[in-house]
Amino acid sequence: MNGKHKLDIGFFDKYLTVWVALCMLAGVLIGKFLPGIPAFLGRFEYAQVSIPIAVLIWLMIWPMMMKVDFASIKYAGKNPKGLYVTWVTNWVIKPFTMYAIAAFFFFVVFKSLIPKELARDYLAGAILLGAAPCTAMVFVWSHLTRGNPAYTVVQVATNDLIILVAFIPIVKFLLGVNDISVPWNTLILSVVLFVVVPLSGGMLTRFHVIKAKGLDYFNTAFLPRFSRVTIGGLLLTLVLIFSLQGEIIVKNPLHIVLIAVPLVIQTYLIFFIAYLAAKKLKLSYDIAAPAGMIGASNFFELAVAVAISLFGASSPVVLATIVGVLTEVPVMLHLVKIANRTTHWFGDGKAKKVTARS
Repeated sequence: MNGKHKLDIGFFDKYLTVWVALCMLAGVLIGKFLPGIPAFLGRFEYAQVSIPIAVLIWLMIWPMMMKVDFASIKYAGKNPKGLYVTWVTNWVIKPFTMYAIAAFFFFVVFKSLIPKELARDYLAGAILLGAAPCTAMVFVWSHLTRGNPAYTVVQVATNDLIILVAFIPIVKFLLGVNDISVPWNTLILSVVLFVVVPLSGGMLTRFHVIKAKGLDYFNTAFLPRFSRVTIGGLLLTLVLIFSLQGEIIVKNPLHIVLIAVPLVIQTYLIFFIAYLAAKKLKLSYDIAAPAGMIGASNFFELAVAVAISLFGASSPVVLATIVGVLTEVPVMLHLVKIANRTTHWFGDGKAKKVTARS
């Protein structure tokens, strides 16, 4: 990333959990006292996809994809151990530990508190979160842990491409294990709508703006214009979703806390798996920290979008993915503190230089 492009977490982003909670409350109140609003918006659908929600989700994801320099892929061969840690953690370990931890809590520990059908839905939401590693907020976490910015770009870019081929079969398999049948065409449509379209749009926008105005203009003038678009799209989406989720929440307010428990445990577990693996491989701290952060955090925007597309905006599956949004920022900020306090684990070695155009 260009050094001039400041990535310190701002006030709005730092308290994202608070805004999420307020939007959840606003949505529930709208659903209860102004039910005509979600009923009217619910009429605008195509192929079971809510058009208003689809537009808001594109507003969330498109600006994030503009940040990723896919030209950095050519540097993937330099110091590849950090990439191996990221890939194995995200795609070989994370989806399956999420499934195991969530299933254990929903079906065993919380058996007397969550009806079986709801437990299946919550597990489906956890599966969608577990199969979607972070793509954008990781730039913030990497910056806060003094990670190697160029290497982080390579890690994120390669993971975005892996999502295109790995997300669908992993989700299909794990949902099948949970006896939830999802048609291939619906799942593929979801990924096309909420990964391929915004990813392609972000790439093209980045290419044309940089070609016309230059990289400095893109980083210092163009991208900042969209700094609130992603969060704004997310919060408006949550208001709309929770206007449809109100009945479930009013009947089961404790469930938000119960869903959060396995999600938080999974976040810490995955961070330390990647972080300690990097230590074992004698990687430098500025590569190890982002590797841990990418695995620990989720591409929750994608998880929410796919949950809506597959199960509908009023489904408990969507509620589970939104709890992932609720827990993400405070947990990740704590992991940033842990990383910054353990730099001595990695000695004084410096990362091999990796350059990228971002």
